[in-house]
Amino acid sequence: MSDILSRLLEEKDCLIADGAQGTNYMAMGLTPGQPPDFWNTERPDRVQGLHQSFIEAGADLILTNTFGSTGYRLRMDKAQDRAVEINLAGARLARAAADAAANDLGRKVVVAGSMGPTGGMMEPLGTMTAIEAEETYTEQAAALAEGGVDVIWIETIFMFGELAAAARAAAKTGLPVASTMTFDTAGFTMMGDSPEKAVEFVHGLNETLPKPLAAFGANCGAGAAMLVDSICGIARAAGEGEIITAKGNCGVPEFKDGQVVYSGTVEVMAAYARLARDAGARIIGGCCGTTPQHLAAIARALDGYVPGPTPDRAAIEAALGPVKTAGKSRAKRG
Repeated sequence: MSDILSRLLEEKDCLIADGAQGTNYMAMGLTPGQPPDFWNTERPDRVQGLHQSFIEAGADLILTNTFGSTGYRLRMDKAQDRAVEINLAGARLARAAADAAANDLGRKVVVAGSMGPTGGMMEPLGTMTAIEAEETYTEQAAALAEGGVDVIWIETIFMFGELAAAARAAAKTGLPVASTMTFDTAGFTMMGDSPEKAVEFVHGLNETLPKPLAAFGANCGAGAAMLVDSICGIARAAGEGEIITAKGNCGVPEFKDGQVVYSGTVEVMAAYARLARDAGARIIGGCCGTTPQHLAAIARALDGYVPGPTPDRAAIEAALGPVKTAGKSRAKRG
């Protein structure tokens, strides 16, 4: 394949994905309850500045600030008519940051168009139909493509039906499509699906798409330890040569002095990054709470790193704390 994501994966052992958006914008003054996506038009300087900070920290891949920008989700703020505008703006800001890196630093940076959950529940558990889900994702994906993204990146998904709708919509752009799901309920999705079951679903989904997903993995969740455990499960079920993505939270959230902060240190995130690589991930970054400083630690930890054996639960817990999963760990033992 000739796309930039595939080219970089051929050139490098692993790629560094960026860190958090919402929690970093809160530190910059985002009002609680205000959608971060609105800053694409209201505070574009801060959005582009965060992209640049992650690139300077070592990111090879940055996600657009469009996680909540489906028209369906924007209904919550009566902004559904702004979906195209917000996605275009978000894509163009990330594109400008990546182009600046190419021009000024001589670095290739992948721009990934972020598409998160719609906020609705699909039939039969909710009222959103598969057609409605695909339509709202189609609008978003088309705007992201027009804005100049290299990849459509579906993230933090917990329903297979929603993943299928988003993937079908994203495929219409002709761009590569990647996805991550979140396994934040005792090591399963909110719907009760394991990482292994998710890989099985993706393999079936790939047969229905023009091209298989370019990468699949896990993000967010209930801490870095659980994220690595989920990656172990994904890797065991994945086929030879499939690209696995890990984007773990920076520790766990804690409420201190009236604010939510994340417990992860730069040392914890460095350890997480190496364990994720040992588990089989080739695209590694951070999710909630991950600052450019944390990402720089991830980049340093992976620079020249030779992956070790797949970690078992003891190794994960020794470095990152308890793996809060139900039943036996999926991580390889012995």
